[in-house]
Amino acid sequence: MELGFTTMNTPEDVRPDRLAAELEAHGFGSLWIGEHSHIPASRRTPYPVGGELPGAYRRMMDPFVSLALAATATTRLTLATGVCLVLEHDVFALAKTVATLDVLSGGRVLFGVGVGWNVEELADHRPGLPWAQRYRATEEVIGALRACWTEDDAAYHGTYVDFDAVWSEPKPAQRPHPPVVFGGAGPVGVEHTLRWADEWAPMDIALGRVERKLDRFRQAAADAGREIPVTLVAWGDPDPDTLGRYRDLGVRRVVLGAGRTDWHDPNSALPFVERYAPLVADLA
Repeated sequence: MELGFTTMNTPEDVRPDRLAAELEAHGFGSLWIGEHSHIPASRRTPYPVGGELPGAYRRMMDPFVSLALAATATTRLTLATGVCLVLEHDVFALAKTVATLDVLSGGRVLFGVGVGWNVEELADHRPGLPWAQRYRATEEVIGALRACWTEDDAAYHGTYVDFDAVWSEPKPAQRPHPPVVFGGAGPVGVEHTLRWADEWAPMDIALGRVERKLDRFRQAAADAGREIPVTLVAWGDPDPDTLGRYRDLGVRRVVLGAGRTDWHDPNSALPFVERYAPLVADLA
């Protein structure tokens, strides 16, 4: 099982090139960077974890620029969006951005995607899209991206994305394209994962209590004739026994760093990485 690490990626955090180099040197397999294009000042949508929205959400840097910088400092580390809010991007620009990063990094992109949680943020980008239809619209964007990445004369005709044949270059270095990892949980998230995702990336907030969730997901995947790798995003500071249980459950990778102790303090990131580094070999 591989260990990954996620960062809020603010200007105060460890620079992505330095962080990536440290992760690779300590045996970590992936760096995950999420995004928010902006945070609506109204703050009508509550923070999903509860309480006030942490200030770091207002200062998140661009994930693709940051991952490109990380790529220059590493040779093996997987560069993951965790997650990209695809509905907040132009399809053609996003296809080119992901493909360019994959080409320049030598095929190291893992394309994590999600539907987001902030109603007003999505409405600013797509004012005509009902919130309840965001999963279906995301599915169409992924279909359109795959067309751009794999077809010489790429075309897509859907309800939310519709275009005739285009030339979209460059194509990604990975064939047929970088793996698409869906971060959607719950029944709707699982349904969409089974329909169109290459991998699944739920979050474990309870730390170590995911056996039933994984069993249900794998049974649903088997019923759909699919075998889908699982990345688990661990909330907080999982102990070695918890990580060992994840490994024994067949989880492909665990992403650390979300909700970790002192995560608001940029100086705590590298000591956190160093604390978990000795476990890398034991969990492999």
